[in-house]
Amino acid sequence: MVLTSNPVIIENRRDRSAVASPRLVNLLIGGRDVPASGFAAFERFSPVSGDLVAVTAAATLEDSVVAADAAAAAFPGWSQSSPGHRRKLLERAADLLLARAPDFTAAMMAETGATREWSGFNVELGAKIFQEAAAATTQVGGAIIPTDIPGKTSFAYRQPAGVCLAIAPWNAPVILGVRSIAIALACGNTVVLKSSELCPATHRLIGDVLQEAGFPAGVINIISNAPADASAIMEKLISHPVIRRINFTGSTRVGRIIAQTAAKHLKRCLLELGGKAAFIVLDDADLDEAVKAAAFGAYFNQGQICMSTERIIVMDDIADAFVEKFLAKARSLRAGDPTRGELPLGSLVTAESARRVRGLIDDAVAKGALLLTGGENHDAMMDAAVIDHVTRPMRLYREESFGPVAAIIRVGSVDEAVTVANDCEYGLSGAVFGRDLGRAFEVAKRIESGICHVNSATVADEPQIPFGGVKASGYGKFGGPAALDEFTELRWITISSGKGEYPI
Repeated sequence: MVLTSNPVIIENRRDRSAVASPRLVNLLIGGRDVPASGFAAFERFSPVSGDLVAVTAAATLEDSVVAADAAAAAFPGWSQSSPGHRRKLLERAADLLLARAPDFTAAMMAETGATREWSGFNVELGAKIFQEAAAATTQVGGAIIPTDIPGKTSFAYRQPAGVCLAIAPWNAPVILGVRSIAIALACGNTVVLKSSELCPATHRLIGDVLQEAGFPAGVINIISNAPADASAIMEKLISHPVIRRINFTGSTRVGRIIAQTAAKHLKRCLLELGGKAAFIVLDDADLDEAVKAAAFGAYFNQGQICMSTERIIVMDDIADAFVEKFLAKARSLRAGDPTRGELPLGSLVTAESARRVRGLIDDAVAKGALLLTGGENHDAMMDAAVIDHVTRPMRLYREESFGPVAAIIRVGSVDEAVTVANDCEYGLSGAVFGRDLGRAFEVAKRIESGICHVNSATVADEPQIPFGGVKASGYGKFGGPAALDEFTELRWITISSGKGEYPI
């Protein structure tokens, strides 16, 4: 289709009634709001109503090259800008993001079916990420390295890496969109952000905020693409000579492809991929607190968070008591139209996602698990589901569901709990509940995950912490001092003041 700037009246795809005009979303390249070459565009429909909510520029390979070139052209000036200048603009971006919360909330709810609470949380944490990045501008330091050579001073020196390619997902579009670019900008890099095909309008709003904040033309560029073109666009950008760093948040399947493509060009990646968080309930746990944390972790944003609690591993001695309490909580978590604000859960991002989750549930039940509540899908809607007696032969035991379903796995000992928790290709987040904090901490240390919480939920994030996983959950860290290493080059530079002596 062709993208124009004229408002249009469209029809609801389900009931064919007239609805409001969709958002028209262009590319941001070199400080300019531009259509794709040939005015090509793609459509995004609401997973709740079926309405057309965004008509978005579908970048071509040539557009992606132009965006990368614009970032490269802006890099010399931006990389030499003062930390104070970058800090001021990032702080302004944080303020503007909060001021435009209604715009972000409306776009995010329309495109992803998220609840108002999750959308608002995205804006608040996104602003904090900008603020933390602003503070980091003066933390990009180095060190003087002792040397045995008289008259020489040796430095470990950090400098901006260059043009960074950021690829952000749909499930927490403001949080993860901002995270993909904020520290990169703070370190003096320029960025090409490839938006998600499922929330292009939400990601494009981040560009509007940065433009209004005063970032120079070309420092931030945002391109969107039709779903069918995603692979070709990614490969074109990764292979472009000016791209020096890649960060990607998304599925492990796509992450492997990106890592392999980047490896061909010897380019460094930061990958935050899938997860299947284990939540261990020890026999001395406060069950009421464990239930609250497990339900939040399993069902917030319909379980569509990389840290979502997917496996609840419960000691046999307290399993029946825990399941009784957890089931009562889960039965209260029903899904509905998030715009009405009547129910705690919204929709999954697509009806296909709901069918895939239902397939995992059906497989588990066919192999002996008990479906205690939920699991019925109506288009993209699904109430909270609890599956008890999940065992290793079931797909739900090991496959990431990314939906509102919690698998209960019963174990006879602490060692078995740890073995089950680690019997998984993923390793992003985890949790351990127990009153004996020393014992719980020792269990947490044995869990193979980049993140683990004692007596709190698997879903947690703060801008200043090192965030990342192990195994098939990726490598590298967002957040805190660890992120500075991801977005800078550490160089060895020496200064000699005396006469050199050489063997030849």
